[in-house]
Amino acid sequence: MRRIKHLILWLTVAGIILLLFSSHVIAEDDFFRQRQALVTVIKSQVKRTSDFLSREALDERVVEALLKVPRHEFVRDSDRPYAYDNRPLSIGYGQTISQPYIVAVMTDLLKLKKTDRVLEVGTGSGYQAAVLAELADSVYTLEIIEPLARQAEKNLKQAGYDAVHTRTGDGYYGWEEAAPFDGIVVTAVASHIPPPLIKQLKPGGRMVIPVGAQFMTQYLVLVTKGADGKITTQQILPVSFVPLTGKH
Repeated sequence: MRRIKHLILWLTVAGIILLLFSSHVIAEDDFFRQRQALVTVIKSQVKRTSDFLSREALDERVVEALLKVPRHEFVRDSDRPYAYDNRPLSIGYGQTISQPYIVAVMTDLLKLKKTDRVLEVGTGSGYQAAVLAELADSVYTLEIIEPLARQAEKNLKQAGYDAVHTRTGDGYYGWEEAAPFDGIVVTAVASHIPPPLIKQLKPGGRMVIPVGAQFMTQYLVLVTKGADGKITTQQILPVSFVPLTGKH
């Protein structure tokens, strides 16, 4: 009788575990289908804005990164049903997780190689850093709002990106100890291109940064540093970002 009770208990526990595992697999499959649908939307938007971008398609490596990174792990639990909508979402403290199309474009403009070192200014929830981690060798990301920085670090580790280097700090001044960087991406609008970031950009490197003022015209700007250190800038397309904060 005791053996039968133990067997029934074991079968019950095994059944619960199998049910939970099956539910997890089904949920992950559904999230992947949502990512596929999102990528289709992004590809279409890239084509519609090709006059701004001077290209009609994203680099295939960027597309693969978007398909792989679980955006639902980087939004608030209440926003998970909307994680794969092509729009920004609030993450608290007056900040947002960027629209996926903008993340795709900014990432694509960096033209990253697998051996590259990248700096992100404005970690937010960690989503952009995760996308960068799929494409580069090392990612360093700064967030000035301490609770967001802690949450981003947690999000990144839970999603399997525990090799991303995170720090709380004023991104205007970059991360001098880890410089120079092959690529720099700034996820908040600045009134000008921060000189410390230009200095930390490697010759041949690229920086993508929104420039302008809150509630006024902002443009995504591509900054390139030549082998001789010469800086060139190019306006890409109009955007809307929260302001870069700090003591600068």
